[in-house]
Amino acid sequence: MKRRLAARMAGTVMLAAGTVAALTMPATATETAPPAAEAATLLDAMQRDFGLDRDQALQRLDQEAAAGEAEERLRGTLGSAFGGAYFDPALGKLVVGVTDEARFDEVREAGAEPRLVVYSIEQLNGVVEGLNVRSETAPQGVSGWYVDGRENSVVLTTRPGTAPDAAQFVHASGVLTDAVRVTESMEDPRTYADVIGGNAYYIGSGSRCSVGFSVQGGFVTAGHCGNAGDSTSQPTGQFEGSSFPGNDYGWVRVGSADTPKPLVNQYNGSNVTVAGSTESAEGASICRSGSTTGWHCGSVQAKNQTVQYPQGTVTGLTRTNVCAEPGDSGGSWLSGSQAQGVTSGGSGNCSSGGTTYFQPVNEILQAYGLTLLTQ
Repeated sequence: MKRRLAARMAGTVMLAAGTVAALTMPATATETAPPAAEAATLLDAMQRDFGLDRDQALQRLDQEAAAGEAEERLRGTLGSAFGGAYFDPALGKLVVGVTDEARFDEVREAGAEPRLVVYSIEQLNGVVEGLNVRSETAPQGVSGWYVDGRENSVVLTTRPGTAPDAAQFVHASGVLTDAVRVTESMEDPRTYADVIGGNAYYIGSGSRCSVGFSVQGGFVTAGHCGNAGDSTSQPTGQFEGSSFPGNDYGWVRVGSADTPKPLVNQYNGSNVTVAGSTESAEGASICRSGSTTGWHCGSVQAKNQTVQYPQGTVTGLTRTNVCAEPGDSGGSWLSGSQAQGVTSGGSGNCSSGGTTYFQPVNEILQAYGLTLLTQ
């Protein structure tokens, strides 16, 4: 079993180191820095970031909405045979991992493409949970781990030259090691709470973060932005709940003078109206709002990502290839008009590219019994 893990590790190290080398430049931001490459609308941003024309962008949004509905349905009906899923832009549909080939027709009837895999999503999430339990013993070079639906594996990222220590950590955790792929990476996750973010608000004596989504009575944001009881200004309010590390979510109750609305600012004079919070599929397009770097789009790379921040471990995040920089923390993530989450942290910047994680919004709503404002 150790040899198999080592072989998988060796096969990924050179590729990972080469593909993320551009993320090493330090991120900087100022209060007056204008958003980069502004886009007028969600469709404009998708055309810019994906190289699509308007009709192609509209078609992709429709396909991704259908994929999200199919995933939600198949996750329930397939049960223990469900091995993860991701949206394939080339096919224009959801690809579903299935551990039992006899269930393929069921997947096709739902409008998705079946693929035979070894591990169920329960097994892969079990690996993540097993590593989470041992997170405090993870070597310093380890930056996180997540479920990769395309590879039907759990990927553990670690800094260059530290793969052997990371592999030893995996073995010591007692998880299903054959399901783990150790990949060396330049990722160096940090949170984005130190400067202004999308729709800025201020905490205590002056630290700043971004409003995520309006809820009944206030808004949700990143947990690392403030502790329960901390006061905010612009808008005026107070943190009613906060969880970080472990999670990275919180919510702020605002005063009567402020009116929460179901809108996300694109920093170009227009807003996106939030219609709901249906979770998008792995591989689907997603866009992020933040005043430091503007409106940027990319794809969902993985779910159930564990991140090793300097402040501690955060579990259950979603991994994307969308860039972000300090000041974007707590900001909004959308797939079409569906709320997805709030910015937690990441690596890189919007000049060279990067990896950014967000805290899924539905977990925040459930944790605090909140109602998302929609229209």
